[in-house]
Amino acid sequence: MRPSYHSPLAALVHRTPVTAPPEIPLREAVRLMSQHRVGSIIIADPVSSRPLGIFTIRDLLHRVAAVSCDLDQTLSHVMSASGLLTLDTQATVYEAALLMARHGVHHVIIVDAAGRVAGVVSQDNIHELQSGGGKDISAAIREARDMDSLAAAAGAVRKLAETLLAEGTAAEPLTQLISTLNDHLTVRIIELTQVEFALPDIEWCWLAFGSEGRFEQTLSTDQDNGLAFAVTADTGIDAARAALVPFARAVNERLATCGFPLCKGNIMAGNPELCLSLDEWQARFKGWLAAGNPQALLSASIYFDFRPLYGNDGLATKLRAWLLNHIPAAALFQRLMAEIALQTAPPLATFREFTFDGNRAFPHTLDLKAGGARLFVDAARILALAAGIAQTGTAQRLRALGDTGRLGGEDVAALVDGFFFIQQLRLRAQQGGSMAGSANRVDPDSLNELDRHVLKEAFRQARKLQERLRLEYRL
Repeated sequence: MRPSYHSPLAALVHRTPVTAPPEIPLREAVRLMSQHRVGSIIIADPVSSRPLGIFTIRDLLHRVAAVSCDLDQTLSHVMSASGLLTLDTQATVYEAALLMARHGVHHVIIVDAAGRVAGVVSQDNIHELQSGGGKDISAAIREARDMDSLAAAAGAVRKLAETLLAEGTAAEPLTQLISTLNDHLTVRIIELTQVEFALPDIEWCWLAFGSEGRFEQTLSTDQDNGLAFAVTADTGIDAARAALVPFARAVNERLATCGFPLCKGNIMAGNPELCLSLDEWQARFKGWLAAGNPQALLSASIYFDFRPLYGNDGLATKLRAWLLNHIPAAALFQRLMAEIALQTAPPLATFREFTFDGNRAFPHTLDLKAGGARLFVDAARILALAAGIAQTGTAQRLRALGDTGRLGGEDVAALVDGFFFIQQLRLRAQQGGSMAGSANRVDPDSLNELDRHVLKEAFRQARKLQERLRLEYRL
């Protein structure tokens, strides 16, 4: 099976990494790279096998050939050691791509559970997973120096997605590609914007919520984001927020310029209520966990899909760990979230094929978002949270539930297929929709007989997932 962006990095490591101790001559290191036909060599501690640095063809060009051409110096003098980037073998390909984009590097060292060198992944390895012109767009985003260039890249992302959709690309790799390129775009906007502001010397992290947090962006998506930060003795909460909010608002505005509309519900980092310290975010989630108000939880549900996008990932990791640690004791929260996930039934009729929601503007149509994809999203969210699963994507949550035995393997495959078929129809509707409000709607009579049959089966899978939820919480 071809690796995807959600595959563990171990899936990209196909050969034993080339390593060398720091004291060997550069000449010998270059000979090893030539002998093994690799573009990088990892410098490792000869005793512990832990990575100390990396030396690449780029380093040979810029640090050696352009300076002294001294091949007798030791490798330790020319290796890149500061800011060395490592990920463990179970981190995802997507995490590696985003890490490289954030730091402007071309390699990430992969380590095992003991911290020993297990491999190396390059940008080229990841680019091989990108369809069509994804590699060129990624390069254009990395090299962009102004908003005009990024706005053009955003337009190119949409055109590429529409081309791939027309060519029959499946929904899972397509939404992964869209989300990845949009993330790279957001990262570059943040990078260009932060240099224009006098930000405090504190740790902070840009958070993605909703469909962006779940890696499920389609052709039509607005912004759902926030900021988490850590305070210091020199910079208190109010001072940090006062400095970060104007910066975040500028990022929000620039994202809007690139085609991501401002969130009508103001779920954006530029909103002071969503630019919070880590303790404040914990208090916010604690309030939701203790809430007995279903409507409040309905509005808050997308926050539980958060993931880090830029900055100090550790803040988001701590928040996720805190949340998963507190959910088991929040029995009322779990029950209410399950009830919310069951509020909408799949639009299946007893005698006819489908039922309709009575939308006057678009009669005889099905809402593929509210009455389709969201059924999977909401059920998978609470089942995964209750099981202590950290993944945020719907398909990843379902697969993790299967791995833990909470769902059967065959059931998971059918659920994932059903979810992505509905996503595929949503993408088609968004590509062809010409009227406001129709982006997620489809008239089943416009579908061919096979697609109608598969759509009906997808709704049946949503119903099965809801039945599993009813059984779990005795609803």
